[in-house]
Amino acid sequence: MSDADDIASFTAFVEAGGATLFRTAYLIVGDYQLAQDLVQEALVKTLLAWPRLSDRGNLDAYVRRIIVTTCISWRRRRAFHERPVETLPVPGDPDHADSVATHDALIVALGALPPRQRAAIVLRYYQDLTEAQTAEAMGCSVGAVKSQVSVGLRRLRASLGSSFDRVATTDQEVSS
Repeated sequence: MSDADDIASFTAFVEAGGATLFRTAYLIVGDYQLAQDLVQEALVKTLLAWPRLSDRGNLDAYVRRIIVTTCISWRRRRAFHERPVETLPVPGDPDHADSVATHDALIVALGALPPRQRAAIVLRYYQDLTEAQTAEAMGCSVGAVKSQVSVGLRRLRASLGSSFDRVATTDQEVSS
């Protein structure tokens, strides 16, 4: 964008329609800062395309379209739904050595279970299979899976004692 006339015409366009573009973006996303970012990105894309735009009579429609498509692509991103918070949550994760010891205790306790109970628990909770998928993998009924898991968890609770709940929560957070 080397032509001074292009720069002047783009600046005039932004000054004339900036508030309308912001209002449109705000109504689309519902967040003041996000609308500002959206308009800024749309204007950058418009500025880059400015020399190629021969029909400048429909610039408002062109930039609105950029706002809409950019918003849609942002919403498809996984990180879009993250929101800033006032204070960061304090991680409740114990020391790494504690989690290794806890994991080792769980592995030992799992090893002490009968093979069908161990398989049912591993498939159900570590592999995150449904009861039907676990039953299919084990070649048994869904009721048998429920029974094996129930008895296996009861035995794990008995062997691990009070640390079972801490182990179960830590392992579920790790597998998520």
